[in-house]
Amino acid sequence: FPTGFKWDFCRKAKGDVKYVICNADEGDPGAYMDRSLLEGNPHSVIEGLVIGAYAIGAKEGWIYVRNEYPLAIKHILKAIEQAWKLRLLGNDILGSGFDFNIKIVRGAGAFVCGEETALMYSIEGERGIPRQRPPFPVRKGLFGKPTNINNVETWANVPKIIEKGANWFKEIGTETSKGTKIFSLVGKVKNTGLVEVPMGMTLREVIFDIGGGMLDGKGFKAVQTGGPSGGCIPKELLDLPVDYESLTKAGSIMGSGGMIVMDEQTCMVDVAKYFLNFLQDESCGKCFSCRKGIQKMLEIVTDITEGKGKEEDLETLEELAYVVKDVSLCGLGQTAPNPVLATLRYFKDEYIDHIKKKKCTAAVCNEIISSPCQHTCPIDTEAQVYIALIAKKKYKKALEIIKKDNPFASVLSRVCNHPCEAKCRASEGGEPIAIRNLKRFVTDYGLKKGLMLKAESGKKNGKDKVAIVGSGPAGLTCGYYLAQKGYKVTVFEKLPVVGGMLTVAIPEYRLPKNILDADIEYIKSAGIEIKTNSELGKDFSLDSLFEEGYKAVFIATGAHKSLKLNIPGEDSKGVLPSMKVLSSINLGKEIEIGKRVGVVGGGNSAVDAARAVLRTGKPESVTIFYRRTVAEMPAFKEEVEAALEEGIKIEFLTVPKNIISDGGNLKACEFIKMKLVDVDKSGRRRPIPIEGSEFKVELDTLVVAISEQPDSSYVKKETGLEISKWQTIVVDPETFATHREGVFAGGDVVTGPNTVVDAVATGKITAESIDMFINGREIKREYKITKPSMYIEPVELSEEEVLEANRAQMAYLSVDDRKNNFKEVEQGFSEEIAIKEARRCLRCDLETKDGQKFLESLKEVAVGQEV
Repeated sequence: FPTGFKWDFCRKAKGDVKYVICNADEGDPGAYMDRSLLEGNPHSVIEGLVIGAYAIGAKEGWIYVRNEYPLAIKHILKAIEQAWKLRLLGNDILGSGFDFNIKIVRGAGAFVCGEETALMYSIEGERGIPRQRPPFPVRKGLFGKPTNINNVETWANVPKIIEKGANWFKEIGTETSKGTKIFSLVGKVKNTGLVEVPMGMTLREVIFDIGGGMLDGKGFKAVQTGGPSGGCIPKELLDLPVDYESLTKAGSIMGSGGMIVMDEQTCMVDVAKYFLNFLQDESCGKCFSCRKGIQKMLEIVTDITEGKGKEEDLETLEELAYVVKDVSLCGLGQTAPNPVLATLRYFKDEYIDHIKKKKCTAAVCNEIISSPCQHTCPIDTEAQVYIALIAKKKYKKALEIIKKDNPFASVLSRVCNHPCEAKCRASEGGEPIAIRNLKRFVTDYGLKKGLMLKAESGKKNGKDKVAIVGSGPAGLTCGYYLAQKGYKVTVFEKLPVVGGMLTVAIPEYRLPKNILDADIEYIKSAGIEIKTNSELGKDFSLDSLFEEGYKAVFIATGAHKSLKLNIPGEDSKGVLPSMKVLSSINLGKEIEIGKRVGVVGGGNSAVDAARAVLRTGKPESVTIFYRRTVAEMPAFKEEVEAALEEGIKIEFLTVPKNIISDGGNLKACEFIKMKLVDVDKSGRRRPIPIEGSEFKVELDTLVVAISEQPDSSYVKKETGLEISKWQTIVVDPETFATHREGVFAGGDVVTGPNTVVDAVATGKITAESIDMFINGREIKREYKITKPSMYIEPVELSEEEVLEANRAQMAYLSVDDRKNNFKEVEQGFSEEIAIKEARRCLRCDLETKDGQKFLESLKEVAVGQEV
């Protein structure tokens, strides 16, 4: 409400005694704007109070400040003492005939006392609870007298406005929100602290320009404005101007000026629960709607975070939130539903994930996760269990735990993108546990000892056949689990080799052939038949498969087709797609590589192509050209570092513009430099060309590795399959069933280029869907709360171990020993290092309430035994 109107109303109010109050009861978590002003420049607040008191005719003022601000109280008392000595306070100020004095009241920390009527009750010595308005304080306020209340920042602004004039102040800000605002910028942002910005500056400018962007390269997710009573604003609204109207329209408020930045590791349901819990404790309880409404909202949200929620709860929650908002007495109750309404508005999918999928993407809701690593793993690997077993030297049992959920155990111990490590809580105070490398230690141990080299064959049902098209990780995984269920599985592979992208796209220095072959043989031993050189659409059709008696078909043909740059001259000889380069090298085919090689792209495909080409011994130089910086490169960090060690150059912020050829042969490439500007939908800064920055690089070979897409040319209308604009097969995202009955699809042919572990997960899920289909059951994805299958007694670290608990480093083949060969670069952990690393695990699975009960019951009946 405009301060000028408030002063005018108070001046015109009837009564000889009037008061002014400075509201310094700053109760928002993470906010400290008022504290900073009172500590750093208390005279500005005193001067504002004097001017305001003179304007409305008040002779007495109050500063209501939190007792938790001892330094602020000390400084304001000192400033009042100085003002008295200079006759700026007291009787007959500067001979003007105006009397004014200021008193300090220390608040006891009740959040509700930030509401003006509750604050006045507190000054009067009563319990701090709000009262009905009207009458408003300007008519009947403190001790029943006309009272004007403003906050610290407003009082501090008054002297400058009087000194420089209203027009000066109105030039700053927007049409309806004038001047500047101080924000407490905190959370997952590089530059935290107090920032004073003109009204109307966008959230993007505050967070990324002033705040410096996100910490640790994480993606921006949301920003909470207005404290506990504010709302969470998503990345889609980063260009929202920060003013009263815009924030209110977006479902938030300006509040005192708190601004909490959240990254992708934040669970928005948990955020709503946190603020509801805070507000429930701080509610005065006077009105039923606030007292019981917040409590009930908290109960519903808590149930959702613990996996006990129902989809109908969301409708109840939203309806209840509006009731509390509409009928509560004071600002606390009226704004308390904002965190719930904002998160439901912008992050409803997270609520649904918690309810339907028992999934917390941020892996922070302890009651629905076993541990962040297992919960995050797409194939539900019990990482915390096998790590605990390693710490106790029970390697065989650890191998059983891994292979229980992962038929590609050895492969994924080398090429998994390890999303589990991104959620590992050990990283909050250091570095994450080397989960993938510990898995490798166990799988290598199994290979050396000849353990679990063959799978147990499933019970044969003798009649039902399933066809799988494609022998990549999705296809073979699906076949493995179907064979375990007793189905006759035949895998049809277009290439002369088995393994799909694992065989043709990942170089041997990352995934040795003998390692891949070991996992493929393990999968085949479950009872799978594989037919190579068999291409869908050429050697057989979907119709012919069903005519041969196959009950279901799973299409998992991958994404082997490299995308083009779509620039002039791309058809020149010497411009090669990355998939052709990698497959030729992996299959031992001859491919022409020049002395000066360029690779365009920043993903694993680009880095793999560059390192593989270098190992052929043909190039004198290899350079990767990438349009963003190293921080945004999607390739594995360790692969990028290894490429640089091997002498591969990387030109960042560079994009090809034109291919220069001579007689149809590549001679050079014209590039243009880029600069990063605003953050785009991916959460990364968007690159744009720098005009006039073109330059040429002489090249003999240019490898294009910007991305891949499926080759869906075999899909014709009569197949009954639907193809997206990205040339992927359209499926039900839950079950991977296509529009044609009995036909399923998954892996890269559905998602586009994706990780190996996600392809394996697709195979597992589809096997369940096919089993439901053949048995006539409703095809429905079944979700459950992840739990460990064993109880392992935690280890106790010595004080010395705690002090030296640093992440174990992988041993690597020396750079000299990598030249002109495809020997495996990563050498694995020794037993001593593996045990030491495993002992660092924090055992997050022992934290939850349900987990404690579950694990205690296991401990009672079967210590160390699988249940």
